[in-house]
Amino acid sequence: MNAGRFKGVAALVLTSLLWGSSFPVIKVVIAEMSEYTYTWLRSLIAVAGLTPYLIYYLRRHGTLSREAAKGGLLAGVAYAIGLWLQGWGTRYTTASNSAFITGLNVVFVHLYVGLIKRTYSPYLGLSLALSVTGLYMITAPGTGFNIGDLLVLLGSTMWAAQVILVSKYCRGDPIIFTLFEMLPATSFIIPDLIVGSPGPFRADLIALITYLALVCSNAAFTLQVLGQRRVSAATAAIIFLSEPVFATILAYLLISETMVAGQIIGALLIMTAMLIASIKS
Repeated sequence: MNAGRFKGVAALVLTSLLWGSSFPVIKVVIAEMSEYTYTWLRSLIAVAGLTPYLIYYLRRHGTLSREAAKGGLLAGVAYAIGLWLQGWGTRYTTASNSAFITGLNVVFVHLYVGLIKRTYSPYLGLSLALSVTGLYMITAPGTGFNIGDLLVLLGSTMWAAQVILVSKYCRGDPIIFTLFEMLPATSFIIPDLIVGSPGPFRADLIALITYLALVCSNAAFTLQVLGQRRVSAATAAIIFLSEPVFATILAYLLISETMVAGQIIGALLIMTAMLIASIKS
């Protein structure tokens, strides 16, 4: 693996680490407020956090990067719908089910690469099989399928579209791209006001959403754009499956959740798949 590709993989691994820390936080937030409020408020805080850079960029360059703005908006539509469906579905299912089903976006990305782009390789197929098996073992989703699982699955297709769009438009400024990616989700304030269910806006919930916005959205998505400049969409999707690995490890370290043997084996399978995809694809 050359230095440039290594930097891309490292950026995507760090992205997965930040995303992995979001699942327990989302579960707490969505138990207190509607999926509409959660979606637009998280995105609004994210946009506010990036606005100073936008002002600096305009003063320095005088104009925006068209590619970054266009790609960010397109990816942002997929992101907004995915975020909303994930939050809505997580209300009716377990965190482990949500993590597993969200991770299935890797399958949709690989289907796109294989059927549309026609650039699939046996190494990618092997890494896909290993990663999905590992994902199942580490998340240990419950049996049965309910409406929450269906909503998260629909959201998973949107996450796959987001990965593909980032791969296509990742050459522009990554922070400007991320800012425009956050914009579409702020529109969820409209149905929230119509339904009449904004809030509650307690300080503890705002603090949690601010973490999700600035760290799990702004920082993570900027790193994603940088990483996907050097790594293909199919490989990136495999790397993103390290997200539940980090989520499980953090839960073990921070809140003393146990890690059973199956989860450890699943984590090893995902890391093996990530290495195969990163080096051999």
